[in-house]
Amino acid sequence: MKSLVSKQGQVTIPKELREKLGIRPGAVLEFFEENGRLVATPAAKDPVEEVYGILQLGRSTDEYLEEVRGPVDAAETRSDHRD
Repeated sequence: MKSLVSKQGQVTIPKELREKLGIRPGAVLEFFEENGRLVATPAAKDPVEEVYGILQLGRSTDEYLEEVRGPVDAAETRSDHRD
């Protein structure tokens, strides 16, 4: 299979390879050189980005934490209390 490099350095990955390798629109690839060959691999995913927004709480973070931890004692939240 062949593909032409454009003036902007862009290359079209042949459809047969995209389908075989599961490369979908929006996929991010990393490129590197290995023994004189150009190699592309799926980019490593940021684990934080993978789970960001996964919880659809329907309430504020404070409300959720109070539900999980119980009500906060006002005396515990004051930073000026003495031991």
